[in-house]
Amino acid sequence: MNLDKSFFGHPRGLATLFFTEMWERFSYYGIRAILILYMTAPVEYGGLGFDIVVAASIYALFTSLAYMANLLGGWIADNIIGQRKAILWGGFLIAAGNFLLFLPGIASFYGGLFVIILGTGLLKPNVSAIVAQIYPDNDDRKDAGFYIFYTGINLGAFIAPLVCSTLAEKVNWQLGFLAACIGMILGIIQFRLGYKFLGQAGIQPAAVASNEDLSGNKKKLYFMIAGFLGLFALLALLNAQGVLSITPTLIADAFQYIFVITVLVFFGWLFFIAKWEPKERDRLIVISVFFFCSALFWSAFEQAGSSLNLFANDFTDKTVPNWMVDVVNPIVGLFTEPMSYGVSFPTGWFQSLNALFIIMLAPIFSSFWKKLGSHEPSSPAKFAWGLIGVGIGFGVIMVAASYATKDNQVSPMWLVSLYFIHTIAELCLSPVGLSKVTSLAPARVVSLMMGVWFLGTSIGNFIAGKMAGFYTTMPLPELFGMVLIYTSGIGIVLLFFVGRIKKLMWGIK
Repeated sequence: MNLDKSFFGHPRGLATLFFTEMWERFSYYGIRAILILYMTAPVEYGGLGFDIVVAASIYALFTSLAYMANLLGGWIADNIIGQRKAILWGGFLIAAGNFLLFLPGIASFYGGLFVIILGTGLLKPNVSAIVAQIYPDNDDRKDAGFYIFYTGINLGAFIAPLVCSTLAEKVNWQLGFLAACIGMILGIIQFRLGYKFLGQAGIQPAAVASNEDLSGNKKKLYFMIAGFLGLFALLALLNAQGVLSITPTLIADAFQYIFVITVLVFFGWLFFIAKWEPKERDRLIVISVFFFCSALFWSAFEQAGSSLNLFANDFTDKTVPNWMVDVVNPIVGLFTEPMSYGVSFPTGWFQSLNALFIIMLAPIFSSFWKKLGSHEPSSPAKFAWGLIGVGIGFGVIMVAASYATKDNQVSPMWLVSLYFIHTIAELCLSPVGLSKVTSLAPARVVSLMMGVWFLGTSIGNFIAGKMAGFYTTMPLPELFGMVLIYTSGIGIVLLFFVGRIKKLMWGIK
């Protein structure tokens, strides 16, 4: 068999998908690094001057809906336009949304966030789906290909805060959004130019067997759009008439109930209505445990862009060390004025640490698990250690917060340590969850279970954003200590039930 090995021994199409995802993550993590800082910055300094509670609500809605939209984007690709068009249109929407954020005005700000959510929902699930399709059946390079692809995700996440936050914090907030826009445009261009390397992957909607199916699916989409526009018009009318006062906080509070109802309805159907074989039911119990633990994990981990970002901005010393100034000045002086002593680096740079540590540690972890062989911890044990680890990270920053003041800022090494510990925790839990959900779920509901997995991530992001609302109303040691207790506490409890959970997995490790 003549296999395509033109990209580091992998199909050339992987390069197209690698850079598409890299630029999409560049856009997302560039926004994530500056969004809450921009919203809470005083108007006289170019920010929006929002109260932290309001900013936290908007951040929570944006990050959670960006993941929840993956469900709709995946459905549209599978049932109407195909994955390739979904990626292209998603990229256009993300670029347009970033451009709206670049424009002044509160209407363009809200509109930009909404458009980016739609674009992310179309692009993100479908670019990952095409990766598997560019390999021949039974190609043993596929797993390694996903690792290369995952490196692209983290490369974008690493570069974005360095570029976007530098422009936003040191020059002009809007320039950070413009950089994210330009990055996504570059991603769209290279994706379109790379069409020829993707073969037939992602061209046709996978779930469409006839023109009648396609027509019916389009009608469903039009019905959903009409319903959304009708609801939007009704809320706008009620707001204009003074019947309701629509605010970001009110919408975020409503979503709390939507999430709760969605979870209760789904798991109620799963365990009390749907019919399963005993083995299937046991494995679905395990998926439910993983779902709950995942939501808790991301509710802590994703505070990187909310409460931890605010802590970095307000209570962390960001002065560049003099020795580092001496190192870089000979190079900087070739292009511009040398850097002066006492200069500070942007807050958003801390957001690059997790991606950097992932790139460094992921190969080490992969090798470590292999070397353990039969002694490798089980999936439930890895979940437990992931929860305990993310809690320990908050224990570290709780200590720093106990004596930090705006006049007595703490060393940046506290946050560096936290992100290092959180990366280790992520590598214990996140890859395991994605893999085991597909293994544990009955074949006929694998896609549904993956949607539920992303729902857990969405809920975690929502909670992480909302918790930033306590940033000014609760002492920070208490806020961070609370996260330490509930994540590590659940992790320790999970350790005691590892044996029982393994039995429910029926042989899957």
